[in-house]
Parts: sequence; structure tokens; C-alpha cells
Amino acid sequence: MMTSAVFFISLLAGLPIFITLLLGTLVFLLQADLAVLMTSLPIQLYGSLNQNGLLAIPLFMLVGELMNRGGLTTRLMNAADVFVGGFRGGLAYVNLLTNAMAASILGSATAQIAVMSRLMIPAMVEKGYNKEFSAAVTMAGGLLGPIIPPSMLMIIYGVVAYQPIAALFIAGILPGLLIVAGFALVIFITGLVSGLPSGERHPKSRVRQDLVAGLLPATIPLVVIVCIIAGVMTPTEAGAVASIMAFIIGAGVYKTIHVKELGAIFASVALNTATITGLIATASVFGWALSFEAVPDMLVEWISGITTSPIVFLMLVYVLVILLGMFLESISVMIVIVPIILPAALSFGIDPIHFGVMISLATLVGLVTPPVGPGLYIAMTAANLPMGALFRAMLPFLLSMFICMLIIALVPAISLWLPSLMG
Repeated sequence: MMTSAVFFISLLAGLPIFITLLLGTLVFLLQADLAVLMTSLPIQLYGSLNQNGLLAIPLFMLVGELMNRGGLTTRLMNAADVFVGGFRGGLAYVNLLTNAMAASILGSATAQIAVMSRLMIPAMVEKGYNKEFSAAVTMAGGLLGPIIPPSMLMIIYGVVAYQPIAALFIAGILPGLLIVAGFALVIFITGLVSGLPSGERHPKSRVRQDLVAGLLPATIPLVVIVCIIAGVMTPTEAGAVASIMAFIIGAGVYKTIHVKELGAIFASVALNTATITGLIATASVFGWALSFEAVPDMLVEWISGITTSPIVFLMLVYVLVILLGMFLESISVMIVIVPIILPAALSFGIDPIHFGVMISLATLVGLVTPPVGPGLYIAMTAANLPMGALFRAMLPFLLSMFICMLIIALVPAISLWLPSLMG
């Protein structure tokens, strides 16, 4: 109880999450009469970061920064418009398809929502779309970032849970496509019920030009996924190759990235990496401290006393993670909850790769739900909308998300079929 009180007081006081976790660890060690372990804290902090898999984080962040500054999103939007722009509600489909393509490069939901909100919300409103609906589509599409590979959440789960990152990347493909289909169905039904503006045919004179300009950046995730599946590269090596490709395309082909910008790009990547790795280190130490008091084992026993059904267990995990995600950032939820709850999942015979996909999906819901959801605030600011109106517009997409999450929980093959092909 003392540990929980310190944790939530620190959180409400506005302290950074990594400091909150470290304070919680120190209080727990003192309360459990494990103060002798404090001398081992520096070693545990270092050891938690001494893992090759973590190198993929700054490399894929670098890919996202380079492609973001290189004008990727506009080119992807024009390419998406070639395929779906002519349908009724075409710009909403363009928004969703652009998000799906950008997801495989940006890998971060908040970054994706921020970029797409500035670009798509004004464009949709100008074409006659309801502002709330425009912002909701943009937020929904942003949720694809951490699922469609390469995914920052999958990298972190792989490191924390000691699972192969390559398999996790591949496991996210079919769930991501299922969610895209679910969101597209929401747009279609909205068009039938309340009506959406008619689509506009893409100018024939620009079809080839926009396809070439938009599909060239799409070669980056294609190379990453193919090389990982083929076993030619590790995720870390794929991140390095993708960074080089992103720079060559941005600086050499589009001429939108200049060498003098690299300093600011590297500084941004370094700062974001330091934030994430600080979270990983302190959360790992927190889990290490809890293991001495057998907290994960007690949690397994408690859950086993409630249910013996793996499906019911997964639903409980969904609820727990979604509730935590309403107050904590998704990466923080992932790092804190996985070391504690994974042993229980394994005791129920749940595949850790499948569990990683489900945890990633559940953490995303908190991004767009009150009271803390960062994605909600980003879209609110971009669209100048009150939270209530925007959240109500988001509800059909959240319902679709919950249905997809339930399907993925009930049918593990959606997550595991492609990884099984890797051997």
C-alpha cells in the first residue's frame, strides 16, 4: 500500500514517470526489508539497458524523423488518393490508408496523430467533412502506428519480455490489417447513415507521378519486413539500413532534407531515446524488486482463483491495461505491466508473441481516451474541438477497435500464423 501511495502521489505531482518508478522501487525495498538490495541498483539499471535489441529504438526513431521531415506524409496521401479518393467519403479512406502506410515508417501513434492532424483535418473540413469526424478518423488511423511494423511498442515488449523482435514485427501485420478493415467499415457505415461528401477522381495526368513519389518511401518498410522474414537482417540491422534509405530518399531524391538539419534530427532522436530507455531501466528495476517478494507469483495465484479460462484472463488484462492507459503513456504501461503479468499469461498457456500483440493493442486505447490520452489532446488542439465532442465522434472507431481486439484474442492464429511461417 505504501508503494502504491508513493507511486500515485508522485504521478499526480507531475514527476517524470522514470522518477516515479525509481521512488516506488526504493520505497518497496525499504518496506519489504530488502534495503540490502539497494547496492545492486546501479548494476540492475545498467544490465537492463545492456541489450542489443534496444539499439533498434533510436534507429527506427531516426527513420521516422527523416521521413517526417522529408515530406513523406504528403506523398503517401497523394498515392492513397489514387486508389480510394474516388469513393464516397474518399478523403476519409485516403486519411485511413495514408495512416496505414505511414504507420509502417513512423511507428509511433502520437507522432503519427500529430503529423496527420496538421495535414488531414484541415483538408477534410475544406472538402465539407464534419470537423469532429475528420479528427476522429485521424486519431483512429494513428492507432495503427504501433501495430503495423516496425513498431516501437513491439521492440520494447520484445526487450522486456525476452521475445524475438522479428517475430513480434511479423505478428502485427494481420492484426493491423484487420483493424484497418474495421475502421474502413466504420467510415462506410457512417457514409450510409449520415452521408459523406462524394469522392473526387484523382487527375489522370498525375497518377503515375504521385504513385512513384508515394510508393518510393513505401519501399523502406517493405525492405525491413522482407529482410527480417528472410533472416537476412536482425531488426537492429534493418533499422540501420532503413535509416540510410530514408536519408538517401529525402536528401538525394526529394531534396527535402539538408545535411545541416541532421544535427537537430540526431538531437531529437537522442532525447526521445533517453526518455524511453530511462523508463525501461527503472521499470526493469521495479520488476526485479517485486520478484524478490514473489509479487508476480502472487498475482498468478490471485487470477487463478478468479478464473481458469485463458479468454477470461485476457479480457481482465485488456481491462487492466486500458484503465492504466487512461493515466499513463502507452510505453510506460507496457514497461510496468509486462514483467508482472506475463508469468500469469504463460501459466494459462498463452503464447508470448500473441500476448505481446494483445498488450500493444490494449495500451493504444489509452492514447485516445480521457482523461490523459495524448492523442486526444493533439487532435483537440489541431481541430480546435472540446474533448467531449471529439470523444463522442471517436466512439464508433473505439467500438470497432474493441471488436477487433476480441477477435484477435479469440483467434490467436491471426497473430501467430505469419510468425509460424518464419520457422
